[in-house]
Amino acid sequence: MGLDLYSLLLSFFFLISILGIVVYQLMCLADLEFDYINPYDSASRINRVVLPEFIAQGVLCLLFLVTGHWIMFLLSVPYLYYNARLYMRRQHLVDITEIFNQLNWEKKQRLVKLVYLVILLFLCIFWMIYSVLDDHEYYD
Repeated sequence: MGLDLYSLLLSFFFLISILGIVVYQLMCLADLEFDYINPYDSASRINRVVLPEFIAQGVLCLLFLVTGHWIMFLLSVPYLYYNARLYMRRQHLVDITEIFNQLNWEKKQRLVKLVYLVILLFLCIFWMIYSVLDDHEYYD
């Protein structure tokens, strides 16, 4: 099996971890909406995982770039740009005092991220299967 398959497998695990972080953030927002958790706990839980999400996305883009998966790299750059723009404007953290006013926006933002990441995940799975079949044909 080639290095291509291992790089795609590593990117698959990065995508799964980013998906888990986004789903966790959505669960915290849903718990806040249904009043299962107070705003301080919800905001602190979300803010604790925002930077690991951004770092994992940056490493994923770098992995795609280094391994030569140009299509996947170009598809993941807008998400990285959005995260970098949020970070540069200092809008990446959830404000405790404004969380109820921004609850619908925060949920929509994370749902769009979730859909985008699911599409990237399916493309990554497609390229993994294609890589395995291409390696299999090469050895026959």
